[in-house]
Amino acid sequence: MTTDGAIELIQNAMLMTAKTAGPLLLVALIVGLIVGVLQAATQVNEASISFVSKLVAVGVMLIVLGSWTMRSLVDYTQRSISSISNVVR
Repeated sequence: MTTDGAIELIQNAMLMTAKTAGPLLLVALIVGLIVGVLQAATQVNEASISFVSKLVAVGVMLIVLGSWTMRSLVDYTQRSISSISNVVR
């Protein structure tokens, strides 16, 4: 295995992680900020409100983006497995 091959595998893995987890984390961040501002404005400090709203938002995003995420992960896995022979040489 060459150093360039290993670096490319790590870069592709990190890019795929960012592509699949990024939208979910971004939605959780936005919903958390909105709920936090609303809780601060209304002085309702209940942790379960924030947790449940983020859970619902991430669940909806999983339903919306689930097929795209799965397709991307399957394509990445197929590319990685097919490139094993190139890296091992």
